[in-house]
Amino acid sequence: MNFDLSDEQQVISDLAAQIFSGQSTVDRVIDVESGDGFDRALWNELAKAGLLGLCLPEEFGGLNMNMVELVLVLEQQGKTVASVPLWSTSVASMAIAEYGSKELQSNLLSEVVEGKNVVALALANYGANDVMNPSVLAEDSEGGVKLSGGKPAVGFAPHASHVLVSAKRADDSIVLALVDLKASGVTITPVEASNRQPTANIDFDVVVPNTHIVAGLQGNGREALRWVHEHALVGLCALQLGISQGAIGIMSEHVKTRTQFNKPLSAQQAVAVRAADQYVTTEAIRVTTLNAAWRMAEGFDARQDVLVAMYWATEGGHSIVIACQHLHGGIGADISYPVHRYFLWGIQISTELGGASQHLSRLGKLIASR
Repeated sequence: MNFDLSDEQQVISDLAAQIFSGQSTVDRVIDVESGDGFDRALWNELAKAGLLGLCLPEEFGGLNMNMVELVLVLEQQGKTVASVPLWSTSVASMAIAEYGSKELQSNLLSEVVEGKNVVALALANYGANDVMNPSVLAEDSEGGVKLSGGKPAVGFAPHASHVLVSAKRADDSIVLALVDLKASGVTITPVEASNRQPTANIDFDVVVPNTHIVAGLQGNGREALRWVHEHALVGLCALQLGISQGAIGIMSEHVKTRTQFNKPLSAQQAVAVRAADQYVTTEAIRVTTLNAAWRMAEGFDARQDVLVAMYWATEGGHSIVIACQHLHGGIGADISYPVHRYFLWGIQISTELGGASQHLSRLGKLIASR
């Protein structure tokens, strides 16, 4: 593939960089965290720029672009660790555009594009956390599907209007349901996340109307769940790419300006080599993420590419944020220092929807089956 961005893609990347760097300063991030954790001013700016509907159909006000462009925008979010639900809302609304009914699309997508609705994404499960084996139970009911069970640590659930939930019937068939979080039978319990973003556990004892069943109403929605899972993973890779770049930027400035024995830290071979390793790892995250996103956008089978990208984002991203914090010495232990926030985000994404060993195991099984 050609890793050079098209003129249109470069414009999208530059626009996102301008908005995030201008709106999500270090002081602004701290202010948002001390409030309710949702930067609504930034969210509104993203809506005005059309970036909330980047991958949605034009008939709903979207730009009808693809996963590569979304990766470029999420990368810029990661660079500033901006507290907005861009990842979840984008992936969930793309799933609705891909699999949902016209009625559901008409009722929701325009408001997503305008920034009026936040959509949470509930793919993780209690226990072994196998995304393709949901812990929430689904049972066909008159006029809808009854969901029973819970989903842990759903990002931005306290501020969302709806949540896209994966569930499983007794016959192992999959249902993807869009649940109104204000519906009777939905219980939201806020919890503290390691990356300081608003998060909640959600318990379901609710009948979701047929109109809000995105996939699996008739038959099995397993392929739709795989589609959502892969897009969610590539989105996380993009965030991790930006987080790695942001952490390396802070670390690089520190080792160039911090002196020891009248020489900058960067003059020490051990420091320079370790810093260089993090840059090389970041580039590995970049190329594998863009490759997976491009293959998905072109309609190729990207299952193997997504797992390769996610392995680099989890294993590589984990090592990058640890190294960047370590190279700060004692300052890196200060939780008020900006690099610590990148550390928290990087560690969180390294375990989101499965860790490196899980992705490597899935990759091995996929390769062996071919």
